[in-house]
Parts: sequence; structure tokens; C-alpha cells
Amino acid sequence: MTAPAVVDLEEITAVIFDTDGVITDTARVHAAAWKQVFDTFLDEYARRSGERFPPFDAGEDYLRHVDGKSRLDGVNDFLRSRNITVDPDTAAGLAAAKDASFRAEISAHGVTPFPSTLDLVRELRRREVLTAAVSASRNCARVLEAANAAGLFDVRVDGVAAARLKLAGKPDPALFLHAARRLGVSPGRAAVVEDSLAGVRAGRRGRFKLVIGVDRHDRGQALRAAGADLVVTDLAELRLKGRRRNR
Repeated sequence: MTAPAVVDLEEITAVIFDTDGVITDTARVHAAAWKQVFDTFLDEYARRSGERFPPFDAGEDYLRHVDGKSRLDGVNDFLRSRNITVDPDTAAGLAAAKDASFRAEISAHGVTPFPSTLDLVRELRRREVLTAAVSASRNCARVLEAANAAGLFDVRVDGVAAARLKLAGKPDPALFLHAARRLGVSPGRAAVVEDSLAGVRAGRRGRFKLVIGVDRHDRGQALRAAGADLVVTDLAELRLKGRRRNR
């Protein structure tokens, strides 16, 4: 029998959530947008070079090369996996095309939050635990608003802030550390909740008290190897311990 995943709120005073894949079911939308952009590019590149390349895999390639990273880092990491090097303007163009595809998708179909995540955030706030939403995406504010979740977080740190402040992308912990600073807590008093390997590594490198991996893709072992202290398939599995509740 698996031991319950317990979060001790006498030790944790703030919880920092990744957005896509943890708060909202938008990781699949990101993956679809990347596939559209990369497959078009690979087809055009093949016609010019005469060499064929495997198409972008919205499962494995997304998780391995772009999940949790900035758009430019994702472009370069994926193309390196196909032994392709492009100039900065081309990389920026692919990143912009992906952003346009993603925005069009959420404008047309909206954003679905994970109910168990929102329930957990509300319960944390009732217990006077601070909350933050973090994302490498510049569309984080738009996504949270579309999911009716923007008002649930004390702090938001996203790709817009990262560009303005020159914060390194995951697996560097800069985004999470900045969120903790804005919340006024030390990493040793905060938890990070992530579904990406890059994000889990960032939480571990940032020396956060607790790193929780959300296993939505049957990667529990990989999340633990990356540094997750707890791994759950859904945040409804977490059990909170301690701190009084507001009535």
C-alpha cells in the first residue's frame, strides 16, 4: 500500500504552482501548436536540403525538448535533436509562429483548468498559505484569466516577467526563486508543484523545501530521478496537515 502524500503546512508557508499541465490542461495545446510549427518547418527544410527528418512527436519530443522551457530554448533544443542549426532570426520566427498558433487555439476553444488543482489552491488559501502561479509562457495571464483562476494566486511570474528581468529559463530555478521573493518567503519554507522534468529540476536546484511532481504522462520514475520529493497522478491525492483554517 502506497503511503499518503502529505504536505506539512507547519513547514510550508507558500506553494508555487507551474501553470500549463498543473493548473490548466493547456500542455496538450502547447504540444499541438509546436507540432504544427515544427512539422511545417521540417518539411520546408527537407525540400531545401534533400534530407528527410522525423516529424515532431507531440508526446515524446514535447516532453523531452520543450515542456517547461521558454519558446526560444524549446526551438533550439528540438532542432538540435534533429541536428539542425538555425540563425537567431529563424528561431525567433518559429517561436512567434508557435505563439500565434497557441493564442488562436485558446481564443477559439478556451482553457480548461484541473478542478483538483483549483480545489487545492482554495484550501491552501483558507489555511493562510500563500500561492503563486509560474510559467515560462508569455501567455500565462491570458491562460489563467480564461480558466477563471487568476484571482486565486497572490503572485504570478511568467515569460513576460522573465524577459523584463532577464530570468533564466528552467531548469534554472530563477522563475521559482523570483516568485518566492515576491511572496516574501525563503525557498526553505516553500513548495514547488511541477509536471515537467525541467521544472522539477528547477525546484530541486532552488533548494525548495518540497518539490511535488504531477505525473500526467506515466513518468513517475523520471520525476523522482529529477528530484521530486512526492509524485502524484493528481493533486487530489495530496493530504494537507497543519495550520488553522479560516471560517
